[in-house]
Amino acid sequence: MMPIIDGHNDLPMQLRGRYGYAVEGLDEPRPELQTDIPRLRAGGVGGQFWSVYVPGDLGEPEAVVATMEQIDAVYRMAAAYPDDFAIAYSADDVTRAISSGKIASLIGIEGGHSLATSLGVLRAFARLGVRYVTLTHNENLSWADSAVREPQVGGLNDEGRAVVREMQRIGVLVDLSHVAPVTMHAALDTAFAPVIFSHSGVRALHDHPRNVPDDVLTRLRDNGGVIQLTFVAPFVSPEARAWSAAADEELTRLGLPTAGWPRAPRPGQEPSTVQDWPGPDPLEHPSFAPWLSANPRPPVPATLVADHVEHARDVAGVDHVGLGGDFDGTTELPDDLRDVSGYPRLLAELSTRGWSQPELDKLTGGNILRVLRESERLAQEPLWPLSPAR
Repeated sequence: MMPIIDGHNDLPMQLRGRYGYAVEGLDEPRPELQTDIPRLRAGGVGGQFWSVYVPGDLGEPEAVVATMEQIDAVYRMAAAYPDDFAIAYSADDVTRAISSGKIASLIGIEGGHSLATSLGVLRAFARLGVRYVTLTHNENLSWADSAVREPQVGGLNDEGRAVVREMQRIGVLVDLSHVAPVTMHAALDTAFAPVIFSHSGVRALHDHPRNVPDDVLTRLRDNGGVIQLTFVAPFVSPEARAWSAAADEELTRLGLPTAGWPRAPRPGQEPSTVQDWPGPDPLEHPSFAPWLSANPRPPVPATLVADHVEHARDVAGVDHVGLGGDFDGTTELPDDLRDVSGYPRLLAELSTRGWSQPELDKLTGGNILRVLRESERLAQEPLWPLSPAR
């Protein structure tokens, strides 16, 4: 039985914001988080792409520094729990970690702004073990268009196509979550190796700008890539999206604070003294309670995620689907998929729909592992370092 190899988890962002990058206590239940080691084990997770996200509106040099800090957090987390985590640079590293009972820890950069329009920075990140780069986050770049902004360069310009080619030349996966459909097509036009979507839904079931149209899913099949279906409630449910938009309007009207980008500890500063985290969820603020009482969250069951998984399978094929929950990157999740222990509930739902164990094995990890291996095979100059196990 193939364990889960999930495409996107934002725990490093939470470690920065809540704890100043302190990694202690993850081997115990952490109810304020959606991720801890006991729940990863309960969820059957054997591999995780840890997102090293930084906001898209940071200046590019500042984004590079913040991304380095995020990468450092992943390494420190793995070092703190060597019986549970192992940094993985390759498909072989992933299988070796799983065989030894550890959780293979891969790194994904969420947004090309972290590259500062520099192929040298890209190659340096690759040497540190970065295995995918999401071409944009929620802001357009000078070379790529985001899903939630008006396209400015027609998807990719010449610089963007050069970035895609260089990523694939050195074996870094091109991640098309967060980009506009025109960017998806431009990247597929350019790609000579499989691409991925690390955490997206399907647009045929919900016309959300973060979801993937069927014509792209068809091309993804032909490209050999994988879409890792996300659990984010507004991406899988029109009702959840409408509720979220209305809640944001009310938060703005009330003037309640929303999460910013907390600073990292200064040299010599105790992490616990960093007080930049904005505090409790604004949705839990007393002044928001009357609106929430009058407008309760709509139910979002795991069956809706299963619907997206099945549609992607029906269009792209069972060899081209995976899972990318986006845990600790959102508070809006299905009622029965609230944290990383929930994967078995989704798999049980798919099993009742007739999915065989070999098909589930492809979904949970086999397909993304194949893409990793094929990316390595096609790379002309692989730059990730040799793992200590070698």
